[in-house]
Amino acid sequence: MTAQLPQSQKSGSSLYEQDFYLWIQTTAELLKQKSFTQLDLDNLIEEIETMGRSEKRALESNLEVLLMHLLKYQIQTERRSKSWQYTILEHRRRVQKALLESPSLKPHFDQVFEESYQTARRLAVIETGLALATFPEQSPFTLEQVLDCDFLSVS
Repeated sequence: MTAQLPQSQKSGSSLYEQDFYLWIQTTAELLKQKSFTQLDLDNLIEEIETMGRSEKRALESNLEVLLMHLLKYQIQTERRSKSWQYTILEHRRRVQKALLESPSLKPHFDQVFEESYQTARRLAVIETGLALATFPEQSPFTLEQVLDCDFLSVS
């Protein structure tokens, strides 16, 4: 099958702007055919870089939610719920899966851990209504504990 651009969309760049999904399909087909000279390289490079940034943002977001719920789970023992347990399990799984599928994200995980903890701390204040001072300034959890399914076990 030969990738053909619609007559009204001769350049890859205009196809990218007019119909992103069609641009993806066309780009994939051009790559399969090894028709490298027809590729819209500028937009392809941008999309690949964006994918990397998205992976990092998703890891940070899942880490923040996980840390917030670990904080709540540890500090508000009387309010522990199945919902919190589910959230801890689900976001821990997402972080672990991201690191398993892309081990090169581990340095980023290590790098953003403290910043993510500070965000989680502020989120916990909003969710609980407790004072910021209720939550430790430094993470009470190590990186290893955050990833350990047995830590603050929710069984």
